[in-house]
Amino acid sequence: MPCAESFSSHNVTLVSKRAVFPDKKSAIGDLKLSVSDLPMLSCQYIQKGGLFILSPIPMSNLVARLMSSLSTALSHFPALAGRLITDCNGHVYITCNDAGVDFILASAKDVFVSDILGPTDVPDVVKQFFSFDSTVSYDGHFKPIMAVQVTELADGVFIGLSMNHAVVDGTSYWNFFNTFAEVCRGVRKISRAPDFSRNSVLISSAVLKVPEGGPKVTFSGDEPLRERIFSFSREAIQKLKAKANSRRYGDDGGITAIELLGKQRNDTWKGESEESENRKPKIENIIQNGVRKSQGSKTESAFEISSFQSLCALLWRCVTRARKLNSSKTTTFRMAVNCRHRLVQPLDPVYFGNAIQSIPTVALAGELLSRDLRWCAELLNKNVRAHDNALIRWTIADWERDPRWFPLGNFDGAMITMGSSPRFPMYDNDFGWGRPVAIRSGRANKFDGKISAFPGREGCGTVDLEVVLSPETMAGLESDPEFMYYTGGVTC
Repeated sequence: MPCAESFSSHNVTLVSKRAVFPDKKSAIGDLKLSVSDLPMLSCQYIQKGGLFILSPIPMSNLVARLMSSLSTALSHFPALAGRLITDCNGHVYITCNDAGVDFILASAKDVFVSDILGPTDVPDVVKQFFSFDSTVSYDGHFKPIMAVQVTELADGVFIGLSMNHAVVDGTSYWNFFNTFAEVCRGVRKISRAPDFSRNSVLISSAVLKVPEGGPKVTFSGDEPLRERIFSFSREAIQKLKAKANSRRYGDDGGITAIELLGKQRNDTWKGESEESENRKPKIENIIQNGVRKSQGSKTESAFEISSFQSLCALLWRCVTRARKLNSSKTTTFRMAVNCRHRLVQPLDPVYFGNAIQSIPTVALAGELLSRDLRWCAELLNKNVRAHDNALIRWTIADWERDPRWFPLGNFDGAMITMGSSPRFPMYDNDFGWGRPVAIRSGRANKFDGKISAFPGREGCGTVDLEVVLSPETMAGLESDPEFMYYTGGVTC
């Protein structure tokens, strides 16, 4: 049963709300939203934050230091202190006008760090540690692009950042968070200055039509959900990876270019039309060429399934089993890939903005459960490898022909969406009194089947999965021997 209910009586009290401005005026012109940014206008703000032990610095002094550090950090990231604007042609820009961000001080002095970390489920009070709840990124036209909320607890402090998802992806989000922490602990020269260039293939003349009143999220957000953190040790991840790589792609476990084609075009979020039907042969050729190119002169056995792909395969199988789906039901596992390094003319690793594309991988429920972990991991591995420069560029061109919102949700009851990444430097956020003891997120962009991957605090390949499921599915996952074996919950 969810443990979060026992903490529902906790209240987070607003103490103050102030605007913080960059300590230097912006010298950057308007930044055009890209084909990777624009679809995110229908998504809610990213809400992530760190739970820290209580600072030895008095709270009033700490708040003053955080506000001063935020002002300095914003001078390196002036886009975050700006607003969205739409020109007469329908193109959306970030205007770096130094309009400022919100800084919110809140208090929850009856909440202890153990109240956050102790329960089986993530307690509901965590959702009150963030501002801009349910705010859609399009609202950045008339609301700040970012807000910082500092919540004082009985024996700790939570620092939560809410950031417009049409302005940043996870890479850019954590780059700012790390910079904010660097400045606060006294670093004189930031380690990763952002790149604001807007001269890549991602910049387009396409216009995304906005309905009157602005876009709405593509999921309901009203269904009952449970949210739990599952931790995977380095040893468990190594076991999973070894199991996934124990035999390389045999004839019965492989995936054809036609199956890859099906992943891209059979998505429920993208409707078929006569125009898209005419494009299918082109899609197939691109995917076939991408697979051939990724193989090169090597054999299939030369490609190793990654630790993360192995973990995703486990999750896909076990959640599908917990959902008790009909064997003929098509299931979808969707994950985002970073395009920065995949382009032939790669973007800078610190390119500021969204530079991601979503990859759906599909399989029948019966196939997932009748075959082994290795087979499932191979599907994910091949699909990610096929997403090269050519497929990225085709996806951009396809979106330009039919601009659309980013598909978030579990539209058919059989979808899983993986967000975030264990590679993000979440625990590098030392503001001067130590690293966070945990990473948590708000209620934004959550639905049945939304998973977020965080690095474990111990590092060394450990992973925490933030899993959001219907209560019935979560109960099934908690009783799944295969899944719980790798979390250390039970033995097989």
